Amino acid sequence: MKRMNRRGVLIGALLMSSTLLASAALAEDFHGFDPEKADGSLPTAQQLADMVKDAAAASKPRNGSNFVIGFANLQRDIAFCVKVEQGLVANAKAAGIDLQVADNRLDGATALANAQSFIQRNVDYVVEFQTDANFGATIMQQMNDAKTKVTAIDIPMPGATFFGANNPRSGFMGGSYLGQAAIAKFGLDKVKQGYLVIGELPQSGAIPAMRTGGQVAGFLAAVDGFPQAQVIKIDSKNTREESFAQMNNVLGRIPLGVPILVTAINDQSATGMLQAVKQAGRDADALVVGMGADEVQTLVDEPDFIASVGYFPERYGNYIIPLALMQLAGKKTPDTVLVNHVMVTKANVCKFYTDQKCASGDTLDYKFPADKFAAHLAALRQSPDLKGFENLIPSD
Repeated sequence: MKRMNRRGVLIGALLMSSTLLASAALAEDFHGFDPEKADGSLPTAQQLADMVKDAAAASKPRNGSNFVIGFANLQRDIAFCVKVEQGLVANAKAAGIDLQVADNRLDGATALANAQSFIQRNVDYVVEFQTDANFGATIMQQMNDAKTKVTAIDIPMPGATFFGANNPRSGFMGGSYLGQAAIAKFGLDKVKQGYLVIGELPQSGAIPAMRTGGQVAGFLAAVDGFPQAQVIKIDSKNTREESFAQMNNVLGRIPLGVPILVTAINDQSATGMLQAVKQAGRDADALVVGMGADEVQTLVDEPDFIASVGYFPERYGNYIIPLALMQLAGKKTPDTVLVNHVMVTKANVCKFYTDQKCASGDTLDYKFPADKFAAHLAALRQSPDLKGFENLIPSD
């Protein structure tokens, strides 16, 4: 997979602020960094130096000289993960931290081996981006035994600080946008003859499932009376290739000439699904909304890839490295930091990624269905699958 725009930037602190849902005490301001108010900007060299000084006073580097942070990336050749890694590298370099990077390869056993390697190297802190929920508890038990604190990206691990997606909201945004766009293009009656295909990621457990579940709920909130029997779920395995193969398998179940409405756990999966539709010569019937907005060129170039929910992974490191140093300094931090999401479209992409041009022409007058989203959240809070993860369900 090609690497996407490295220098894309957001404008406006409002659009890049974090939404914090924490059961812990309120975080302290740490040399200008407060996870409740941070705007996602790269900390200054002086800020990072002051953070490192405080952290070293409270938790001396285990190697006696400088802090070492282990980062186990989800998979290093996925565009989203490339951007996350670049952000962590930039922050670590500016702070004089030795960042040791491993590749979890979308595999739980590999993630466990990488975690054990970090422990053997006696790193000071670990950032985990790993997809297999079944391995999370084992990894965290070993980290706890080693007295090593952890931040987990997107897939929670028991006892780790969670940083990442507001899964219910981002999913609901993407699904409702797709539904409203479909009605605008095809009309309500024809949309109800169509099929909604969702690329899920079952192996990652109940928390990322709130994202794809939100996509379905958001779509149904926008398309009143859409038949549940016409919702198809596939296992994307988080990759373009598997999503392409699985979408090929289901196209035969979708009658010719009806709308094919596609969304997925991430942009890569949505792109693979669109490629399958195009190969079958059915792209005139397709609309796709992605998740992540990290496949920016796909959004710009593909007419039927109409929008993606922005996660801005290039700025993850601007939060995670200060959070790690804050914890090493013994400061109070929230247990959960959720990213604020916005819809990225062909018409506004240049506002977020300055090397891209915004398209002119008609734009969707998108309205977020807040009342229906509130009802969706209430249902999530009653789900037995989410018991113990209430802090990952937003308040509104």
